[in-house]
Amino acid sequence: MTGEAARVRQMWHLLEPLHAVLYYAPEAFEEAAALGYGTEERWTSYFAWRAAPLGAVDAPEVVRAFHSFAPAMVARYVPASWATAPPEAVLAARLRAVDRAYRALFGDRRVEGAGLAEAAALARRAAEATTPGVLGALGPANSALPWPDAPHLMLWHAATVLREHRGDGHIAALAGAGLDPVESLVSFAAVGAARPEVFASRGWGEEGWGAARRRLQERGLLAADGTATEAGRGLRAKVELRTDEEAAAPWRALGEEGRLRLVELLGEPWLEVIGSGMLPGENTLGIGKV
Repeated sequence: MTGEAARVRQMWHLLEPLHAVLYYAPEAFEEAAALGYGTEERWTSYFAWRAAPLGAVDAPEVVRAFHSFAPAMVARYVPASWATAPPEAVLAARLRAVDRAYRALFGDRRVEGAGLAEAAALARRAAEATTPGVLGALGPANSALPWPDAPHLMLWHAATVLREHRGDGHIAALAGAGLDPVESLVSFAAVGAARPEVFASRGWGEEGWGAARRRLQERGLLAADGTATEAGRGLRAKVELRTDEEAAAPWRALGEEGRLRLVELLGEPWLEVIGSGMLPGENTLGIGKV
């Protein structure tokens, strides 16, 4: 991994947990319930929260934008999400959810403090330097939303723009490697990003997963036991490197001094999110593994 790639990936690792509280915080589930969404599982609100910047889109558009979910799984939630609450109501509620979650995690003093305001300004500068991904839609859709005024919400929005921008680039990298959505997951599990059971949440089922494994084995990318061959590890390394390259522009625009200052400012909030136990220790993004 090049020095720049390592720096870009570090920023992803720092910002991803700050974004992801939306999908796990109790306050977010309370806001989702107030809109009328069920909270017995997280997917009902997840699809609404994440897809709302796209507007009242149908299932095929969400399948393309999210990439890793089985079409049948997406169809269980979209477009039904918009019958429960329109996207504009969901967008307003997700900011309320993040406001409450951040205040619960960090306390009012830090939320309203100078350090978080400085971090928000730096993250916004980076986020405003994003460029549209080749295949993705979520980066541009989030970039087009109005910036929140409150610094802690500005920080969350910047983290969201940056992570979806990276995700758009990741989709492009996977396509360039000839990996379809389920093959992307199987090959990622094969290099140890997470156990295959963790990826079952994407809804492909044993049949879809098994068929993808056979296709990858035929390409020489997977061994008989499901682990990656040398060629498979090499291909995934190229995917991750291209993803970092696609995500690098915002950090070049911010500059190394600004980036290092943002790393310093995000250290304690990052530790508080991770230390809360709110986020799963093993995830489909490979945070901490790649």
